[in-house]
Amino acid sequence: MGRIKAVLFDIDGTLLTEMPPLIQLFLPQVYEKLAKKLETTKEEARNVFLSEIFSRRDTYDWHDWNFFFELFGLNMQYEDLLKRYPHKLHVYPDTIPTLEWLKESGYRLGVVTSGPEYQRLKLKLTGGLEGYFDVIVTREDVKAIKPEPKIFLYALEKLGVEPKEAAFVGGDSLSQDVYGGAKHVGMLSIWINREGEPGHHLADYEIRTLHELRKILGGVVE
Repeated sequence: MGRIKAVLFDIDGTLLTEMPPLIQLFLPQVYEKLAKKLETTKEEARNVFLSEIFSRRDTYDWHDWNFFFELFGLNMQYEDLLKRYPHKLHVYPDTIPTLEWLKESGYRLGVVTSGPEYQRLKLKLTGGLEGYFDVIVTREDVKAIKPEPKIFLYALEKLGVEPKEAAFVGGDSLSQDVYGGAKHVGMLSIWINREGEPGHHLADYEIRTLHELRKILGGVVE
């Protein structure tokens, strides 16, 4: 492994999670509004809504709740939900200590997310996580989502490092974050498998907590 100078992260499932607290809070509201609009039961509205979401899995649209709210003509904005219920966002207990250690050790830090601009709002609402990062790249910056190379390359250019000098840590999609994304462009790929799912040996490293980054990355960056 070459000398790593920068570490980039996914957001959801890696640094923080909105599931289940926030999701369980607003989805019933969605089903109720949609049931009235479609003049049907909440159960049928739920089936219609979730079917539409899963039919677009891993597409550009799939990463944006607002797309689906607008698709069904619901008067909702995800930004409003985040601002109303910031306490429903859960920052993993290993996130801040790890970011502190990485910053103190001299690593440049970044975020690469397939989500829209409200991903920045999540980082802001969760105790100012955005302050730890030298660059935050959402799909809006490059009109692309992972695993498209240009979203990773854009972040690396902003950080001023080559792919071989950077590691990417992702948790919720092996295909987007690890095998098809970071590894494909030449970055060190690290899969944080918080739930202990069956391993697929696609990443360069598999970890259960962010604390394990210390033994992978080593000491201080010169």
